[in-house]
Amino acid sequence: MSPDRPDAPSPISRRQMLRRAGAGFGMLGLAGACEAAGLLSPAASAAPLGRVSGLDGLHHPAKAKRVIFLFMNGAPSHVDTFDPKPALAKYAGQEPSETEFKTLRSKKGGTFMPSPFRFRPHGESGLVMSELFPHLSHFADDLCVLRGMHTDTPNHEPGLLMMHSGNQQPIRPSLGSWLSYGLGSENANLPPFVVLCPGLPVVGPQLWSSAFLPGEHQGMSVNTSDLDVHAMIAHLKHPRLDRSQQRRQLDLIQRINDLHRSDRPHEAALDAQISSLELAFQMQTEAGEAFDLKHEPDSLRDAYGRTTFGQSCLLARRLVERDVRIVQVYYVDGRKKQPWDTHSANDAGHRRLCADADRATAALLGDLKARGLLEDTLVIWGGEFGRTPYSEPAKKGDPGRDHHATGFSMVLAGGGVKGGYTHGATDDFGMIAVDGRVHVHDLHATILHLLGIDHERLTYRYSGRDFRLTDVHGTVVRDIIA
Repeated sequence: MSPDRPDAPSPISRRQMLRRAGAGFGMLGLAGACEAAGLLSPAASAAPLGRVSGLDGLHHPAKAKRVIFLFMNGAPSHVDTFDPKPALAKYAGQEPSETEFKTLRSKKGGTFMPSPFRFRPHGESGLVMSELFPHLSHFADDLCVLRGMHTDTPNHEPGLLMMHSGNQQPIRPSLGSWLSYGLGSENANLPPFVVLCPGLPVVGPQLWSSAFLPGEHQGMSVNTSDLDVHAMIAHLKHPRLDRSQQRRQLDLIQRINDLHRSDRPHEAALDAQISSLELAFQMQTEAGEAFDLKHEPDSLRDAYGRTTFGQSCLLARRLVERDVRIVQVYYVDGRKKQPWDTHSANDAGHRRLCADADRATAALLGDLKARGLLEDTLVIWGGEFGRTPYSEPAKKGDPGRDHHATGFSMVLAGGGVKGGYTHGATDDFGMIAVDGRVHVHDLHATILHLLGIDHERLTYRYSGRDFRLTDVHGTVVRDIIA
């Protein structure tokens, strides 16, 4: 009853109104909204469901401790690199048949186009690769080639997202973020997940996004267009304060932040911002040295190649040597975000691109081996899909190859995989993965397994359900594990 008018009905609160109206369905909506906002979940700083670091430990013994993902933006051609197809020469100039090949053809037309590059076996294992990799061929007995790869889409944006996050839409955490979330950091002065790219690739930061995972697991992007350490990492030195003065200043700011946070216990974005301030301060101790390539001898820098990609591979070695968990190196140049997207002049393009990638990748493997790091560092080489075994007629100049998702190759090395081993196969034309088929979800499951994680148990509760990198898919490819 109202104190002013005894006969007037008492006002009800919004919560009471939601509970009473519509048979209580209003409260269900409120509960759903609160759950989506994380207000009914544990604080972001608490150990989330499925976390395997800390007291939980690894799910099983790990063979790898860290990952370097060398990503060839635009997608290399498998039939020109690691999957020889002599049948293409026999049927050169003929169109794919009206059967299953016809359904996979681009609307742009085209005929079977053999590779001009010679393939031959290398090493004691006899692993076969094309002449485009004269340096990498020396490491044939360390390579594990997956010839039965396939994915869901032949378009760049969804293909990139699928390869990086296991989903075609930009709504899920990236592989690197899942690894950071599951394994944590081994170096308090450097982020666990670093991205090296000259500018932004297609799709951009979503490829290293933490999405609904706590923001501390977002990849730290470093623009490698200028390899000067102060260009890559801004504000490494305070213009006026020394370390002790900065520490006092940051402690004061963090105490103020804690007071602010005490009234907002479920603000994940605030927690991430507070964590980032501490990491930024700690990075001043080690990042300046870790990212400074001037500490490397000229002979080693020359071995990697004085290109952006080559020097980025060297930088990746420096970072994993300092216990950065995962480093993604993107093959992007300043003029072209998808250099390997050879819709025209495929042969010339692959000669040029492989010359750079071959030298840098081989130098990286050799460098890791010499330092005793390759054994527990998983190196991954590949793109978002492959390229067609048939031609794409060019408006001018030589023909190219179109996008191809139903069969392509990727290469692994180190980190507990079998060396000198080829897994799976495509059909005689390189059109479809027919044996040892490995979907992107299977690749992700295997990467996690090598790092000691059960992909079905690494989960995060968000919006009322438990999410994982592989969603409801994925099978560990045990045949490739040493």
